[in-house]
Amino acid sequence: MSTLLASIADVKANFPGLAGGWHYLDTAATAQKPQAVIDATVNAMGRDYATVHRGVYSRSAEMTLAFEAARRKVASFIGAAENEVVFTRGATEAINLVAQTWGATQLKAGDRILLSTLEHHSNIVPWQLLRARTGVEIDVCPLTPDGCIDLEIAERILTREHKLVALAHVSNVLGSVLHVEQAAALAHSVGAKLLVDGCQAVPRLSVDVSALGCDFYVFSAHKLYGPTGIGALWARAEILDAMPPWQGGGAMIDRVTFAETTFAPPPARFEAGTPAIIEAIGLGAAVDYVSAIGLEAIHAHETALVTKCRDALGRMNSVTLFGPEDSAGIVSFALEGVHPHDLGTILDEEGVAIRAGHHCAQPLMDHLGVPATARASFGIYNDEEDVAALVRGIERTKRIFG
Repeated sequence: MSTLLASIADVKANFPGLAGGWHYLDTAATAQKPQAVIDATVNAMGRDYATVHRGVYSRSAEMTLAFEAARRKVASFIGAAENEVVFTRGATEAINLVAQTWGATQLKAGDRILLSTLEHHSNIVPWQLLRARTGVEIDVCPLTPDGCIDLEIAERILTREHKLVALAHVSNVLGSVLHVEQAAALAHSVGAKLLVDGCQAVPRLSVDVSALGCDFYVFSAHKLYGPTGIGALWARAEILDAMPPWQGGGAMIDRVTFAETTFAPPPARFEAGTPAIIEAIGLGAAVDYVSAIGLEAIHAHETALVTKCRDALGRMNSVTLFGPEDSAGIVSFALEGVHPHDLGTILDEEGVAIRAGHHCAQPLMDHLGVPATARASFGIYNDEEDVAALVRGIERTKRIFG
């Protein structure tokens, strides 16, 4: 058992979803929830529940304070100012918000966007929709042989026509880590903005958006041990201030008349309607939980498990590993002669849960030359026994398929 965290047994005990010895290796898809997050959401939905930003009665005022405290926690967690954090339904909505507000007003036919081969569909499709609307062009940066975004080639691709670079901080398939500071410098050297998809980064890497130098940063709570249905968009204050509203309704207004409506300043301008109150408080609790353990300890723990997993799988002649040796918390692989879905089914019989499929990254699958991969992804609650169970399940699968 790993000793990098104080006590994995104690950590596992915090997660009711892992009861019964389940070997959960699908954290990159969605993380299990600690009891502290569950309790926070239950109390917010029951004992403490009231609307926010509207009521003059005491419980509403208390809930408003708790809701905005969650925003402050998120801001502090990523090194941002409170007024620069917009709550969204997740990273997907955050990217769409940027595309349909900043993108629709700042980009035009002839402008270019640079993506990479390993992007999640959520960082491809919104820009394609914008392309259909505005006529912008999309370029794709290739990968290095070990599966990292090739920033040397990105430098050669970028021109003054590029107005946006949008890249994943950590690949959800390969676990490869982007050198964000270098990407930001390259983007800014041609006058482009940099948007970073941080979904797989914030659960395991310390993020300081000011130090990274990016212009937009997005992530989802449910990969950070928080609830589904909420995430965050960070953008520089001056950028948010210049962006028009995306949706209209309550809370995002200054004054409404039938002749004209004026809008609230950010972040309220982008949070139309009754917000995800319960989910935001759950996200705040998840930030507290992860911060108490420490991201350095989490990353070191997951790195040790990735090394052990890659070493074990690398000794199997029938296994092909994808991505760099130092991948962050994620190991993707293929078993010769066995479709990942079949492998996933047999592993499930062994009490091991992995992801099998294209991982919402079909262009990357095309690049790898496979229809799908098997993916084991680690969290703070995993240990060496989970790796051993995965290996046993693969050995059984090999015997079944001969």
